[in-house]
Amino acid sequence: MIILFDLDGTLIESTEAITSTFHHAFNVHGVNNPSDADIQALIGHPLDVMFARLGVDEDKVWDFVDTYKQRYRTISKIKTELLPEAQKAVELASTFATLGIVTTKTGLYSQELMEHFGIMHHFKVLIGREHVEFPKPDAEPIYKALEKLPKDDNIWMIGDTELDLISARNARVGAIGVLGGYGTKQSLEAYTNKIFKNAYEAVEYLKTK
Repeated sequence: MIILFDLDGTLIESTEAITSTFHHAFNVHGVNNPSDADIQALIGHPLDVMFARLGVDEDKVWDFVDTYKQRYRTISKIKTELLPEAQKAVELASTFATLGIVTTKTGLYSQELMEHFGIMHHFKVLIGREHVEFPKPDAEPIYKALEKLPKDDNIWMIGDTELDLISARNARVGAIGVLGGYGTKQSLEAYTNKIFKNAYEAVEYLKTK
């Protein structure tokens, strides 16, 4: 079995790190700040998409992304923590499946975070934004991950937003939604009937498959 995990809202709580860094980028560039709610509603999308949807002109989006990345790397470990049961979920999953991470976050920073939390060694592959041309909800990130893993017909994606589930559907792999992140139960139910409280409950379910 292969289990691919999303990060934000699935394994890690990073809301403050993300929202505060968005505010920093808007302040640096002298543009009116969006609300926390507007930022959080877009978490899960790539940074360039988020800034564009928050009103940044297309020709300035990547300047905002660069500013964001410079600060995020310095504060992410301080302002990010594993979600409750996340470490247990990863450790349990590693006993019966091959694991990977598929995220729209920058892969380099994601790997540093997982190493900081002491669980990166459980994952055989990590696909971040810089590794693909078309991020989630496209199937490309999942396909990229699977290219680096042993062939297996029993493949699952666990995530907290519809982007994760649509990506799984597009890649023709199993999709599991988890609550407590950035998606709602209603938004997840549109793409899967397998929805659990958290990643640990999702992994417990997969152990029986």
